[in-house]
Amino acid sequence: MRSLRLKERRDPATLSRTATDAIAANRAVGRIALRVGANGSRTRRVGVHEAGSLRVRFPNASRDLMEAVLINTAGGMTGGDDFSIRISLGPGAQLIAGTAAAEKIYRSTGADATIALEIDAAAGSQCIWLPQETILFDQARLSRRIDVSLAADARLVMAEAVIFGRTAMREIVQEGRLMDRWRIRQEGRLCFAESVRLEGAIARKLATPAIAAGGVAVATVLAVPGDEDMVTAARAAEFAGEAGISTWNGITVARLCAPTGAALRHDLAALLPALRAPLPRLWLQ
Repeated sequence: MRSLRLKERRDPATLSRTATDAIAANRAVGRIALRVGANGSRTRRVGVHEAGSLRVRFPNASRDLMEAVLINTAGGMTGGDDFSIRISLGPGAQLIAGTAAAEKIYRSTGADATIALEIDAAAGSQCIWLPQETILFDQARLSRRIDVSLAADARLVMAEAVIFGRTAMREIVQEGRLMDRWRIRQEGRLCFAESVRLEGAIARKLATPAIAAGGVAVATVLAVPGDEDMVTAARAAEFAGEAGISTWNGITVARLCAPTGAALRHDLAALLPALRAPLPRLWLQ
């Protein structure tokens, strides 16, 4: 009987299932649900829900805008981790939100790390979403969904930056996967939709002229409403990397591509004032 039990413990299928179950049990899950509302000229918290490894803090750096800073206490994400962030702004609320540090997406053995961001902005509100960069490590897998619902006169500025590898350490992302889906609706009408899929030989694909021409740090910045004055101001800025900006149907979209993370941060800092967005205090430290 003793020898039979030992044989069962050493069975490869049993060991594989045990390892898979152990990995699944150690995946990080994080949830943030934040509701803010206007109280006279000030914006205040109406409801805050935190779960898992996500936290949100309020440094109160500005009297004009409430500031929310998201913190991932897990220190990064990897395959199978699942984060969800929901931000709701009541009529007239003013919020700038972002992250305390760059989000690191580590190597995955198969599953995607998933992030879902939802923003619901009521009449007369303003949401400025400016997280720090997302850094993908070699063989990282990330699937992100962004869904925004705006009232007719709500204002939105959002920037999402992705860096492939820690450029200061000369890291190269040879293989990996990035799925990035954006859907922006105004008064229920879809006004911006984009899906990016980059997977497989990441470094080789980024090196091609049609994708990044060797750049490893990219960003998309969107402003609603947008206008030609924003485009003119942005085109007058000095960029360290490549930049393109255009406006149509009341939306302004800018694309940035840079050779390093530091160059991309420089270009974001140059662009955002043109879109009438203040820089988060954590960006300036």
